[in-house]
Amino acid sequence: MKRSFIFCVLTAIALLPVFTSAQRLTKYVDPFLGTGGHGHTYPGATIPFGMVQLSPDNGTQGWDWCSGYHYSSDSIAGFSHTHLNGTGIGDWCDVSIQPLIDTIGANNRFIKHAFSHDQEKAAPGYYGVTFNNGIQCEMTATARCGFHRYRFPGKEQWIRIDPGFQINWDSTTQASLTIVNDSTVTGYRFSTGWAKNQRVFFAIRFNRKIRSFRFINSTDQHNRNAIGNQLKLLVSFDDEDRIVEVKTGLSSVSEQKALVALQEIGTENFEQIVRQADAAWEKELNKIRIDTKDQAFATRFYTALYRTCMAPSLYSDADGSYRNHDNRVLQMKQGAQRYTIFSLWDTFRALNPLFTITQPEKTSAFINSMLQFYEDNGLLPVWDISTWEANTMTGYHAIPVIADAIMKNIQGFDQEKAYTAMRKSAFQQQRGTPDYIRYGYLPQDKHGWSVTITLEYAFDDWCIAQIAKKMGKNDDYHLFMQRAKSYQQLFDPITGFMRAKDSLGRFIEPFDPLLSEHGFDGQYIEGTAWQHSFFVPHDIEGFAKLYGGKEQLIAKLDALFNAPSELHGTNTSLDVTGLIGQYAHGNEPSHHIIYMYSALDRRDKAAHWLKIVADSMYKNGPDGLTGNDDCGQMSAWYIWTALGMYPMNPSSGTYVFGYPLIESATIQLPNNQKLVIRTSGKRHAKAVVKDVYWNGKKLTDTFISHHQLLTGGELRYVLN
Repeated sequence: MKRSFIFCVLTAIALLPVFTSAQRLTKYVDPFLGTGGHGHTYPGATIPFGMVQLSPDNGTQGWDWCSGYHYSSDSIAGFSHTHLNGTGIGDWCDVSIQPLIDTIGANNRFIKHAFSHDQEKAAPGYYGVTFNNGIQCEMTATARCGFHRYRFPGKEQWIRIDPGFQINWDSTTQASLTIVNDSTVTGYRFSTGWAKNQRVFFAIRFNRKIRSFRFINSTDQHNRNAIGNQLKLLVSFDDEDRIVEVKTGLSSVSEQKALVALQEIGTENFEQIVRQADAAWEKELNKIRIDTKDQAFATRFYTALYRTCMAPSLYSDADGSYRNHDNRVLQMKQGAQRYTIFSLWDTFRALNPLFTITQPEKTSAFINSMLQFYEDNGLLPVWDISTWEANTMTGYHAIPVIADAIMKNIQGFDQEKAYTAMRKSAFQQQRGTPDYIRYGYLPQDKHGWSVTITLEYAFDDWCIAQIAKKMGKNDDYHLFMQRAKSYQQLFDPITGFMRAKDSLGRFIEPFDPLLSEHGFDGQYIEGTAWQHSFFVPHDIEGFAKLYGGKEQLIAKLDALFNAPSELHGTNTSLDVTGLIGQYAHGNEPSHHIIYMYSALDRRDKAAHWLKIVADSMYKNGPDGLTGNDDCGQMSAWYIWTALGMYPMNPSSGTYVFGYPLIESATIQLPNNQKLVIRTSGKRHAKAVVKDVYWNGKKLTDTFISHHQLLTGGELRYVLN
């Protein structure tokens, strides 16, 4: 079969030499990395932080299909326009389109087309596949539009539009389709799932005139309009041209606004939109240029950097309007845009701190979206999906994100309003907060996940204290610094673990540090006592004193990596993956732990485990990620680690040194300065960072500050 223009381009660029001066970095991105295993990533077309994620769906239910697609599948049930990257709960997959060569089974819930992976291609902003029946499918995207191109093998050409498409936790509550004219269809999909009361409006325009159409599964139909929660539409076309192009605009507000969104494409052809998407990704990837001859490493690095730009996702229309979950149409202020998908339990650890370097303007835009969420709903978001508060996971982790930005002097949002919102979250009347305040820890007989919540609230309270101090709110500073010590209430000096207590102050018995309880009544969320007991990133010295000193805490860290790699219990968490002893890199609570070695002046031990994790938990190919990418957090860990540092305390404004994976890198800083990172010395199995130099001066600290880095210059690691 004749290859399309895009397929030829992809083949040609694959032959370029590694890292020439004019080379394009998008060639190193593999959108299929993480689509197998438990990565839960999608391979489809999107632009950085775009509203549209146009990607294939296998039509299969299950945890490993949270993104709609899993590499183990051999069939595709359509291409929908919204997808989640690397989450643990399936939702979205709105407005599915499927090309057909006949109408057999057109009323079925799914029509699955067989394909093979050797007929599948993907690059940033592009996805293509040829079905076994000969239909060649290609797609690309702008911010609010998806662009499909289908090449049919014969005269029979049908398109099925399916706003009733649903998988996993999601279900359509109502859908509508209207034939506007001979080439345009508008409609909406209302749904419930992880996001309640979600509304997506769309406009679809074909490059060909509709010859015939048929509504399927309608509950109410009037000539050219139909509604129904399983509604579908079949259309065929008026001539024998074998190429059908489909442009789809999205809006959260109305069908009319979705028609306006189509103007993003206008008269530009498919290849032009592909080039624009590629250019948008190239701009993002060029913010960190690494120098390496290892193409496999370059693929891992740039795919990780690519994945850090997929969420949060644009939610508002071009004029800043959006529809809230309670069906109010609202307006962002002063030309701002509303974003959604704030997976804060994951991303506050490494992704959001990375944004303060790679996305300073987006950081303020994201925070303004959080503050708009606060205005609309009364509290800062915990897990915002389509403006709905999913209340998924623990902590109130919008706070460290906002605190980090304030401490780093990022502008563009109302800091007083932000502080008021942060303080309100710390006194919310839900999620165990009142009992946490009352007892100085959260008792297990008052609320599940009590250990994790106590530890995370203590950290979040420390973050508020730092902002209170900066703003001269001394009473609040002392209040929240006291609350930041709450972790001490749960430390058991006999076992050396953070353990659950009841409201009378008694440790819960029996105790098993390998017990994993996935339900809401567990003591630790998605993990064991081993994985959660080290979450005191804001007070390493105080934490070490509980053990009797630094050496004793180091010994406990050693014991973590040597503990049995097993989980006990009848309902263990699927999220506990990537085990080395009881260190679980596939889930976020472990991500800062190795860097505690560096903070305790044991760079040798940090280097040892960082090399093992980077080599074993991040690989090329579909099974390349050991756990959910979680909206870019897994990827952000790899970017930081490759650069030789990590925000162990993600709101401290400092980065603890680790072990660099790169030979050299150049980072474009927000203020038009550049940071050059170099390594010298020989790499070997036991190599460690002996010394670190900043602009030629040897550093004596175990970290470097954000403000130092922003001045630009050279950071040099000397390996030994």
